[in-house]
Amino acid sequence: MKQSLQLKIGQQLTMTPQLQQAIRLLQLSTLDLKQEIHEFLESNPLLEIDDEDYTHSESTTRDEDDPANKKPEPNASEEARVESEWTDSIPEELSIDSNWDDTYQNSAAASSGSSNNFEGESDYESRNAPAESIQDHLIWQLNLTHMSDRDIEIAYAIIECVQSDGYLSITPEDIWESLSSELEELELDEVIAVQHRLQRFDPAGACSTDLRDCLLVQLEAFRDHPLYKSTYNLVDNHLALLGTRDFAQLGRKTKLKENALKEVIDLIQQLNPRPGSIIDADDTDYVIPDVSVKKHNGVWQVELNNDALPPVKINETYSAMASTAATSEDATYIKNSLQEAKWFMKSLQSRNETLLKVASCIVNRQIDFFELGEEAMKPMVLHDVAEEVGMHESTISRVTTQKYMHTPKGIFELKYFFSSHVNTASGGECSSTAIRAMIKKLVVEEPAKKPLSDNKLATILADQGIQVARRTVAKYREAMNIPPSNERKRLI
Repeated sequence: MKQSLQLKIGQQLTMTPQLQQAIRLLQLSTLDLKQEIHEFLESNPLLEIDDEDYTHSESTTRDEDDPANKKPEPNASEEARVESEWTDSIPEELSIDSNWDDTYQNSAAASSGSSNNFEGESDYESRNAPAESIQDHLIWQLNLTHMSDRDIEIAYAIIECVQSDGYLSITPEDIWESLSSELEELELDEVIAVQHRLQRFDPAGACSTDLRDCLLVQLEAFRDHPLYKSTYNLVDNHLALLGTRDFAQLGRKTKLKENALKEVIDLIQQLNPRPGSIIDADDTDYVIPDVSVKKHNGVWQVELNNDALPPVKINETYSAMASTAATSEDATYIKNSLQEAKWFMKSLQSRNETLLKVASCIVNRQIDFFELGEEAMKPMVLHDVAEEVGMHESTISRVTTQKYMHTPKGIFELKYFFSSHVNTASGGECSSTAIRAMIKKLVVEEPAKKPLSDNKLATILADQGIQVARRTVAKYREAMNIPPSNERKRLI
């Protein structure tokens, strides 16, 4: 084959480092982006926090005329003393092989003593400590309880088998078999006795084997209740009938009239079927809204939450040193750092502009939601917003992921406003979010003794011109954690 040269003209998108950085910042949540900014501030000396913006934002929220908010002005002698101490700590000339940490180690150590009084630092351990689990809570109470060494060893074995909901993962018989090789002449009654003692710890009912055992332990706190015996009998012998909501059969078995049966059920509902849920070991996820929506003079306005992120700017002192650096290496380092800082700030600005543009488009298309509520939500997909703002669907997906909007109706993720559509009898469209809101409203207003079935809900929606299959109604109902009709039945 003969080799030859050919000239072709074409276009190709190259993922430059700047474009990669802009895309990565675009898909970060507010908390992740805040951490990213602080990491960049630590690695790049050319970028710093804009203290003027911080001071301006604080001054706008403070009443300047209030004498209580005015700070005393330092006198000239005090300023001279502070300036003298700061100047003395910095040498006039630094040797070539000197280290920044070596030069400022003493001054940093001195200043660290005054920073110990920072109001947020005292609470650092409590905010960053791991959450307490149900096992930790039970062991803490066990260490405060007087028990024999033998019983304490049994108690530790039982607590190790407690799940997050408070129930044992294995039976007391299994625990007894596992401890028989370690404790001589261990009886099953000993394990059960220690289990019963642990069940009276806080939360009451923990370390139980099943729901019946858990509720009976919690009922001991209502011994003085006039319906205690009837309630104990229902939980002990007829808990399955209560689960199926067969109130007629339950009334015949317990020989209770409707009013008394209702009081018994109300008493049972005061108990906790999952005692371990009180001790929540999951880390709390905090949500910071990226944009806010307010109605001003009859017009819905979208604003960025500028307080969520620290304002940054280029350090003018360091940037001016690019042309006056002693060596070419220093000048190159400063120029590269300056360019990186500019790219970073441009990426932040591009992220804010894109987020504001997409959020404004969502608000304009979902005006009915802000005016009337969920039932007025319109169907909308990523392609609709991408076409209107002139961006790719993947960009819209990144912008709306883990980004939140603060509205008068609450805080919503931007993805909440996107939903598929269902055709109506009149030829229009109805969003799935609006259908779920209608189902929820119908369930709330349904008769207590005769709740609406999925088939009945589909029929009611069809009468309103919305053709939805029974299976679709069941799917929407389950997505909203609404139990089926037989479990929603209750006494008046």
